[in-house]
Amino acid sequence: MFSHQPTFAQNSNDSATQTWAEKLGYPSGKRVVILHADDIGMSEGANISAKSYLKNDHIQSVAVMPPCPSFEEFIDWAKENPQEDVGIHLTLTSEWKTYRWGSVADPAEVPGLIDPEGKLWRSVREVVEHASAAEVEKEIRAQIEKSIALGYRPDHIDTHMGTLYGSHEFTAAYTKVAEEYSIPAMVIDMSNPAIVEGFRQQGYPITEEMLAVVNNYKLPKLDYFYSVGKADTYEEKCQKFYDLVKSWQPGLIEIIFHPSEYSEDLKSITGSWQQRVWEAEMFADPDVIQFLKDEDIIFTNWKEIMERFNEGVVRN
Repeated sequence: MFSHQPTFAQNSNDSATQTWAEKLGYPSGKRVVILHADDIGMSEGANISAKSYLKNDHIQSVAVMPPCPSFEEFIDWAKENPQEDVGIHLTLTSEWKTYRWGSVADPAEVPGLIDPEGKLWRSVREVVEHASAAEVEKEIRAQIEKSIALGYRPDHIDTHMGTLYGSHEFTAAYTKVAEEYSIPAMVIDMSNPAIVEGFRQQGYPITEEMLAVVNNYKLPKLDYFYSVGKADTYEEKCQKFYDLVKSWQPGLIEIIFHPSEYSEDLKSITGSWQQRVWEAEMFADPDVIQFLKDEDIIFTNWKEIMERFNEGVVRN
């Protein structure tokens, strides 16, 4: 997610310096990776892309946006494909100019999340300025419960646009809900000062209170978190991804991207449509697949992580 590459001390005999990959019983010194598609449910094109990737084992995980119009359709598919790792992309913002959505909870019960147009705020800053932690907790519970009411228990939860890291109080609500439901949240281990500094450089408020919340979180954490970078051509995008992979340190890594099939609707929604279309091609590209094989990466998903965790593999 951030451009510099933090180092992580490796010592399989010392739990304080073990990566989360090692704690979960993966081989020492390996890069254990989740290729994860975000923003599913936002549109039909995103759903098509995610289904294809999962069915062909090109990626390991996706997260679906409960306030969006194609959410229920994808949850129906997830119920028919229970072997796949499908989580909830907890969504507290509605960032696009004309294509917008509101809360899942009754707007009257979460007024601080609602903008003058009756939709979720466009930016993280606006959510932090207007919403309380209690409203955030009510909304994220409503989004999880929406999936459960449709018959699908999410395999994990994460945060759209990083909003749940916009304040330590939001993060506390996020981790509290994850622990109560025993659904793992996308939480990065912040015991490494280089990682903390990386997030601070991006503008995240990584305060002592935030660190305390993360350090007290009881479910599995990621060692590293990255996103697929923007580029001016498809070839450049692939090369940036190759460079990123080669820079990874050993540990449990999630890399996110936002794939979608091309459509005129997608072009009308977002100026990032070209990046999303390329990301709908990348991980089915034979060259990318061969590259990842050559890099000797171990792939996993949140289902397997929680199976290992619940079996007591973790060595603290």
